[in-house]
Order: sequence, then structure tokens, then C-alpha cells
Amino acid sequence: MSTGGEVLAPEAAPAAAQPAPPRPWWTRVSLLRDYSVLLATVVLFIVLSATSSSFLTKTNLLNIVDQQTSLGIIACAGTLVIIAGAFDLSVGAIYALGGVIAAQLANHLGVPEGIILGILAGVVFGLINGVAVGFFRINPFIATLASAIVFGGLGLIISNDSLITVTKTGFQTFGSTEFLGVRLTTWIFIAFALAMGLLLQWTKFGRYIYACGGNEEAARLSGVRVGMVRAWVFVISGLASTLAGALFAARVGVGDSSVGTALTLSAVAAIVVGGTSIWGGEGAIWRTIVGLFFLALIDNGFNLLGVDAKYQQVVQGTIILVAAGVDAYARRQRR
Repeated sequence: MSTGGEVLAPEAAPAAAQPAPPRPWWTRVSLLRDYSVLLATVVLFIVLSATSSSFLTKTNLLNIVDQQTSLGIIACAGTLVIIAGAFDLSVGAIYALGGVIAAQLANHLGVPEGIILGILAGVVFGLINGVAVGFFRINPFIATLASAIVFGGLGLIISNDSLITVTKTGFQTFGSTEFLGVRLTTWIFIAFALAMGLLLQWTKFGRYIYACGGNEEAARLSGVRVGMVRAWVFVISGLASTLAGALFAARVGVGDSSVGTALTLSAVAAIVVGGTSIWGGEGAIWRTIVGLFFLALIDNGFNLLGVDAKYQQVVQGTIILVAAGVDAYARRQRR
């Protein structure tokens, strides 16, 4: 075709649509880490319902939830700490110390005062950890290991290395109070988990937490005060630990400085099994809740079916190891 003696080149045919590049295979590993525990929990729930007549009862299900309230509160707060790129080894000691303080003050000042002051003491304990890690930049493992020893010693001093029995009846009544057929401690756990989930997913502070754990240097260059953010997550962790400790003390009616020794590792297990990365920057509260109840269902199912507790430890340890391995493998493939 020509115009005024000029020959025009024919219009180029439109390029064929290129197929979308295949998704990197390592993303499937991430999806496995994120949602496999949810599927496994559903399957385990169905299996236990079919194999044990005692499992799918209101009493048993409420007992499962109620027994996880203290651990769940600590694990929810611990999720924030780990996502922020830190770690808290002192939660078990703070948990015991919070219960001891609440019981001691309940005897001397009154039940409401004892419980409130016992819980608020966690702010001070968490702030000590937060300052050490966030501002003095002491390694979180070393800082919280040292503080755990200090807080454990304080619990022994306050309790005189013995149980503190609360003589006022209102203390234990608070721990056993029910609302709509569910214990008040369970409602507190639900409210705390919702609050932590909203904080992490819907606030600027929550985005800062992810940024600190995902890439600390990039977060600093973006204007995020990493030390301040980490200090605050330790304050939240300390408050959660004394809240859980005070609730447990109210439930049993005594303050005991020896409780909580295995609580730290149990909380980390729930967090890791739920799919939160131990390296920071990734995770969610709902994942921790699912991980918590997955392990709780294993415990409950073994008890109902009469399986030896030794095998339970093997199974739980294997699950934790697999979860940590999947997380490490997914992170290597993204580099």
C-alpha cells in the first residue's frame, strides 16, 4: 500500500499473549507452612470425634480451651516478639512471679488490688527486657535468659520458697467464675487474642513489628525506631505473662514460684507449629491459635485413647522439628 509514492510497511501483527510464568515452586512450601497445620487440626478433630466417644462433648471441649488459656495468652504475645525479630525466654519466670505477687497482695491489700497490681507488674518486667534488648542491644537470648534467672529468684524471695495460699475467698471465685457457661478466664483469653490480632494486622505499630523482623536495616532506613518497637513488644509480653500467671493463681487459689518452667518452650512450640517464622518478619495470631490447639488436641486425644505419654512427646517433638524445617527450607529458597 502506498501514499504519495511512499511505501508503508505493513502493520506488525500483535504479539501473541505470553503465558504467565509458573509460580516459583518454593511458594508451595510457604503455603504448606501456612495452612497445613489448619488442615491437620481439622483432620485430627474429625479422627478424635470418630474414635473417642468422650471427645466430642461440651465438657471435654471446654476443658481443652480452658486448659490452654494461660499458655494461649503468652503465646499470642510471644508471636509479636518473634515476628519483631526477638525472643523472650523469661515468660515462664514472669508468669510464676505474676501469680506470686497477685496472691501475696491479695492477702494484704484485697483481691481486686492484688490481681490488678500483679498483672501490672508485668509492664515493669517487660520494660526491663525491652530496654536491655531494644536500647542496649543485648542479644535477646542472653538478656531474657539473665532476666528469667532474676525474676525466678524474686519469686522465691517473695514466696519464701513456699506456696502462698490466698485466704480470701474472692480470689479463687474470680478464677472459677463463669459467663454463658464458659469460664471468665477463657473469655479473657479470647479477648486478648482478638486484641493482639487486631494490633498486628490493622495498626501502624503492627506493620512496624513486621518490618523490624523482616529487614531490620531497611526498617531503620525507613524511619522505624526498631529499638522502641522491640521494647514495646517485650512490654506486651511481660504484661501477658503476669496476666496469665494471675489468672492461673486465681484458678488454683495459690501463688507458686515453681510453676511455668516448661511454659516458655510450650509457647514457642505453638508459635512455630502454627507457621510463624522463628527468624522473624512473618506470622499471625490466628496461626499461633491453630498451632496451640493442634498440640492441645494431640495431648487430649492421647489421654482419651490411653496412649502412653512417652509417645506423645515423640510425636509433638517430631511435629515441631518438621515445622521448623519447612520454615527454614522456604526461607532458603527465597534468597
